[in-house]
Amino acid sequence: MGLNEVIGAISGIVWGPVMIVFLVGTGLYLTFRLRFLQVRYLGHALKCISGKYDDPEEEGDISHFRALSAALSATIGTGNIAGVAIAIALGGPGAVFWMWITALVGMATKFTSCSLALRFREIGSDGTARGGPMYFLEKGFAPKWLIALAGETRTRRWAVALAVAFALSAMIASFGIGNMVQANSVVDGLSYVLPDTWNATGFNLFGFRIGWLSLIIGLVLALLVGLVILGGIRRIASVASRLVPGMSVIYVAGALVILILHADKIIDAFVMIFRHAFTPYSAGGGVAGATMAMALRWGVARGVFSNESGLGSAPMAHAAAKTREMVREGFVAMLGPLIDTLIICTMTALVILVTGARATGLTSTSLTAHAFDVGLFGYGHVIIGFGLILFAYSTMISWSYYGDRCAQYLLGSKAVVWYRGLYVLLVVVGAVGGLRLIWDIADVLNALMAVPNLIGLLALSGIAAGLTKKYLERLKAGEFD
Repeated sequence: MGLNEVIGAISGIVWGPVMIVFLVGTGLYLTFRLRFLQVRYLGHALKCISGKYDDPEEEGDISHFRALSAALSATIGTGNIAGVAIAIALGGPGAVFWMWITALVGMATKFTSCSLALRFREIGSDGTARGGPMYFLEKGFAPKWLIALAGETRTRRWAVALAVAFALSAMIASFGIGNMVQANSVVDGLSYVLPDTWNATGFNLFGFRIGWLSLIIGLVLALLVGLVILGGIRRIASVASRLVPGMSVIYVAGALVILILHADKIIDAFVMIFRHAFTPYSAGGGVAGATMAMALRWGVARGVFSNESGLGSAPMAHAAAKTREMVREGFVAMLGPLIDTLIICTMTALVILVTGARATGLTSTSLTAHAFDVGLFGYGHVIIGFGLILFAYSTMISWSYYGDRCAQYLLGSKAVVWYRGLYVLLVVVGAVGGLRLIWDIADVLNALMAVPNLIGLLALSGIAAGLTKKYLERLKAGEFD
């Protein structure tokens, strides 16, 4: 059995029924405990990013809007282009339904995790903020039943172990989900767009075939990433706050044009999504049917890859927000899955379905690029090409911050420079690597991040619920008007 098969088998195990129940179940539990807060207070969440509550004198590094932009730049990426296509190609149209479910309950998950990140963050001597699951696990994980069963000292040790497990998994995951996957998907998309002759030339290195196009793209991306990440979260957030709105509008506008031109097929597309979410369908060539389990598995896995709810990455960006109101940042954070998955991913999926592109047998970025080409008379690849580059680039710079926060937590501030150097180098490695292998590695690492984070969210949900109740009472009393 080759490496691809081994990693693929591990990915299938870690994203099996147990992980799916754990992930979606945690989101459902938090949704009910917070009484569907993501629906009832959506309007307030939108007000929070308008600048109405910003106070530049408060502790932190960046504004509410820039914190959301930094987090969104890590989630609005190739998961919206390549991830949706992979979910439909391997799990069928029904996978989109499970992506929606993941996003809906994920709004509650992200609200909780980011509120806790603010509650337990640290402000360094230089005034910079540090926070995330590793901090709220280490400082806050102390279930009374566990203390009664194992004692306070042992519970404390387990809290630190969970924090370290998360930080280590997230640091390594940053090289996959936020780095190599992004670089590889850019190459995959541009290989589809550019002439075949550009992709054919290359050379052999240690038995691996490396294309010149892949290498050049990797080197250029590495240079551009390095120029930004050296400036830390302030520069990352500054770049992200400019890139995210612009690239999202261009991509959504292109998708809207296609959907308007194929308006008569939109209802059929939704019917297909709902029907195949619970019943098998005949795959493109009719060789093997995709079962409901496959739709659920790929929908949840790609949904999580898209919006990162439950992984614990976004809290590291939101912990840098300038605010003393931790719950308010939770409201800002919960907009992430709404924008990323329920809006942008849905539009990608509908474009693939209404254009009939899924019958081509293509997958990943190539499938989405072909769908846009069909829908925009052969010019859609321009939007995908530019969108892919901007999406992937913004994701890479934001994930570098997540990784260096974890490196700092585990190894100290001096490790950050070495981490950033390795991160830039692996951009090139991702560009020339194999697509399916890199996606499978990213899936495994996502699961390893999610487990300690979800344990922490369940254990600390009472604190989050209590803080939320007090905040909402103050909100209803007009304290923030």
